[in-house]
Amino acid sequence: MANIRLQDLTLVSVMPLVSWVRLFKTICLFLAWGVNMNAYATDTFTWKEEALLPDGKKIIVERLVERGGRHEIGQEPPIKEQRVTFNQPSTSETITWEDKFTEDVGGANFLPMLLGVRENSVYLVVHPMGRVSFMKWGSPNPPYVIFKYQSKKWNRITLHELPMELTRPNLIFSSPDHEAKKAGQSVVSAEVIKRLYDGYRQPEYKSIVRTPVDYGPPRPEHKGPKAPHPITPSMTKDDTK
Repeated sequence: MANIRLQDLTLVSVMPLVSWVRLFKTICLFLAWGVNMNAYATDTFTWKEEALLPDGKKIIVERLVERGGRHEIGQEPPIKEQRVTFNQPSTSETITWEDKFTEDVGGANFLPMLLGVRENSVYLVVHPMGRVSFMKWGSPNPPYVIFKYQSKKWNRITLHELPMELTRPNLIFSSPDHEAKKAGQSVVSAEVIKRLYDGYRQPEYKSIVRTPVDYGPPRPEHKGPKAPHPITPSMTKDDTK
C-alpha cells in the first residue's frame, strides 16, 4: 500500500474549502455589481397632454420624464431630467423648457404646474421638488418658481409679474409620468388633469395662490445632541424622493 502523508490528506481536504470561499466571494461581487447598476438604472417615459388656457383654448404639450440616479433598493428612482415642449399659439414657434439634473439637488429641480399664454408671452409655474431644491430656489412662499419665455430663453420672474388670470394649474403635477400612464390616453385630457387637482387638499396646489401660505407655528428650538429635521412645507409624492 502506498504511503500517504498526513500533509497530503490535509491538502486534499482544504482545497475544496478554498474553492468554495473564492466562489462565494465571486458571487457576492457580481451581486453587489448588479445591485449598484440597478441603483443607477434610468427609465424614460414620454406622453402628451392638454393644457387648458383661461380663454378655453387648449395647447397640446409633449412631456418627457427620465427617472434615474441613486436610490434605495426597492424604491423608485427620482426624476433625473424632464422636458416640456409645445407650440406657441400666436407664433407657432416650438418652445421647450428643460429641467436637467443638477449635482446639488441630485436630480431635477421642479414639478411643472401651469403653462400660461398671454398675447405673445409664455409663462410656466413650477414647484420646487424636495427640500434641497426648495431651499436652493430661495424657499419661496407661496411655493412657486415662475419662468417667462423671453428672447428665446426662459427667465425667472416674480409671482407679482405673473398675469392675474393665470390661476388654474393645467399640467400634471405630482408623479406626472405615473399619472399619465394611469390615464391610459394617447393625449391626457384637460378633464383628467382637472380631476387630479380637484383631489388635492392644499389650496396652494389646487390653484396659484398670491399670498403667503401659513404652514402653522414653527417647531420649538432643538437643543439636543442630534440635528433636528428641517421644517419644510407640505410636499407631494415626488417631493419625498
